[in-house]
Amino acid sequence: MGDRADHQYEIYLNGLAGVLPALPTDLTRLEALAAERLAPGPFGYVAGSAGSGRTERANREALDRLRIVPRMLRDVSARDLSVEVLGRTLSAPLALGPVGVLSIVHPDAERAAARAAAAQGVPFVLSSASSTPMEDVAEAMGDAERWFQLYWAKDREVTRSFLVRAKAAGYTALFVTLDTPLLAWRPRDLDQAYLPFLKGVGTANYFTDPAFLAGLAKPVEEDLNAAVLHFVGMFADPGKTWPDLAFLRENWDGPIVLKGVQHPDDARLAADAGMDGVVVSNHGGRQVNGAIGAADALPAVARAVGDRLAVLFDSGIRTGDDVLKALALGASAVLLGRPYAYGLGLDGQAGVEHVIRCLLAEFDLTLALSGHSRPGELGPQSLQHVP
Repeated sequence: MGDRADHQYEIYLNGLAGVLPALPTDLTRLEALAAERLAPGPFGYVAGSAGSGRTERANREALDRLRIVPRMLRDVSARDLSVEVLGRTLSAPLALGPVGVLSIVHPDAERAAARAAAAQGVPFVLSSASSTPMEDVAEAMGDAERWFQLYWAKDREVTRSFLVRAKAAGYTALFVTLDTPLLAWRPRDLDQAYLPFLKGVGTANYFTDPAFLAGLAKPVEEDLNAAVLHFVGMFADPGKTWPDLAFLRENWDGPIVLKGVQHPDDARLAADAGMDGVVVSNHGGRQVNGAIGAADALPAVARAVGDRLAVLFDSGIRTGDDVLKALALGASAVLLGRPYAYGLGLDGQAGVEHVIRCLLAEFDLTLALSGHSRPGELGPQSLQHVP
């Protein structure tokens, strides 16, 4: 994709013609703008977190306590942002993470986000709870890198069918979310009594799945309420334990990544089970109120299993320096969530591309100005912890 930092000069040159960015280049400002422009229910669903929001705040605080220690007089004229993740070479250490029900913020939903990821050369992780069937999203992406996120259903046949469909549609890695055996207490959604799934939103993969449809007495279009209740009844399974991972390995022959790992012992169990990666994540603070900040959990997980499997990171990434900090703490790449959902809601595919380009331009510049030419040079020595 060339030097990502060149995006800043493109912006300045456009300014000579009187053209300004349609959205803020400070991505931390997107949430406030989305609050003004999106309906309260959809905005609250994206922005909301568990309980009083302590974990979401802890995510930001954990990153903010870290300070980059720049090095001088190093040749950073030629930089390479590429990284090896899950046997793939990525052009940058970034993927768009799984965000469900995107149609609540924009009618083009996952198609637009996926096209943006493809255009900018970063992988797209499609949520099980997407508003668009996985095959349609794959078609929108062409040959671009795509991964599939699984909410692990109670019904094994539905899970098996999802894996078969995802593989056939060209999704190369499976991301299994572990931190949602139940839906958390989320006051923003509760105050609005807003849960999109109950209106059949975010169910596209289920309502087009032969195994799911086989469990219905009537077609979805004849009895939507029954289909929704069937979905709600099998969406999550609080009875799953570590031995159940064998089923996934038996039915998926590509990389499997467990998302939601925060304790090093769980990371070791993942490695022992033959998994290929973990995402250190607390679901953006949406599941357990009062939990550890994700960046506080990352170093111990990386030390425990970094030589055995891929360690990725999400929860709190908003700026280019956040990306650098996560890599220095031991992540090989980061997943982005809310910021691109806001970009989508504000300006469709162009908004998502804006978010990706700004984030990677800022990361490229921060990397260079800190004295590094590639992500592999980063490590704990690149940071200082400030109480």
